[in-house]
Amino acid sequence: MSKKIVFAEPIGLNQAKAEGFKAEMLKHGYEVVYYDAVPVSQSDLQQRIQGAEVLVISNHPIAASTLQSCPTLKLISVAFTGVDHVPLDYCRKHSITVCNAAGYSTTAVAELTLALAIALLRNIVAMDAVTRNGGTRNGFLGGELAGKTFGIVGFGAIGQRVAQLALAYGCRVVAHTRTPKSYPNVSFVSLEELFSISDIVSLHLPATQQTVGLVNSKLISLMKPTALIVNTARGSIIDCMALSTALRQGQIAGAAIDVYEHEPPIEADHPLLKAPNTILLPHIAYATHEAIGKRASIVLDNIQNWIMQNPQNVIV
Repeated sequence: MSKKIVFAEPIGLNQAKAEGFKAEMLKHGYEVVYYDAVPVSQSDLQQRIQGAEVLVISNHPIAASTLQSCPTLKLISVAFTGVDHVPLDYCRKHSITVCNAAGYSTTAVAELTLALAIALLRNIVAMDAVTRNGGTRNGFLGGELAGKTFGIVGFGAIGQRVAQLALAYGCRVVAHTRTPKSYPNVSFVSLEELFSISDIVSLHLPATQQTVGLVNSKLISLMKPTALIVNTARGSIIDCMALSTALRQGQIAGAAIDVYEHEPPIEADHPLLKAPNTILLPHIAYATHEAIGKRASIVLDNIQNWIMQNPQNVIV
């Protein structure tokens, strides 16, 4: 009986790559099953993975009980950088290897971060609406990135790429990280100082016990009334009610948000929907043709390396 690899949701594999991988895995005794739609529930996911030794998932949440129903599982290759939607403690306890797609979206996320900062400074979304409604500039003046203090919270690969781009725009760059390092033209400061002095605060942290709810009303209150906040990391890092209140009360000037407490669609009464001076996106920072192509290659390499007993990008 052949072993099974299940792609429980689509990850952007083109047909040629999917068929080539399927043929390659057959040589190793694996049947490959592809699903072309996201699971509609945990029970649906549970049914899909029955008998699987390898599971490929993107950012669909996985319950520990779902994994418990599949005792054959040995590897989860996550087609994403973050793994907070995977029950890692269960995987450790049951010797299930978890790999991620580290680095696939570094360029995509960093570029969108700068684009969002510029869109806020130049009020691009609102000015588009004005133009379409027959309006004019009517005295509006935007701002420039050059000369601004750009604060980066979290200084991994994405944070470092954001720093490079911000420096290229002529920003002064400050950063906060648990492990300060030497980096050209970047000053490392405390979290409180970063929020106090930055004109733009950009978040690039994973969601962990230490970071969930990190950006609360106290930190936001330290920001300049002209400051902006950009989140392309994880929605749970920000207290969205505190952010909405700060925006409505004019404590800060604007926010651009790509991530939320869960994957979009967000609730019709989500507090940020009525907050002024915001740009809200449906989690697209990673979504470029180039990034999805890289991601597919990393996921397939993760599986092949694990089969060859040389796993890479191991989280657990």
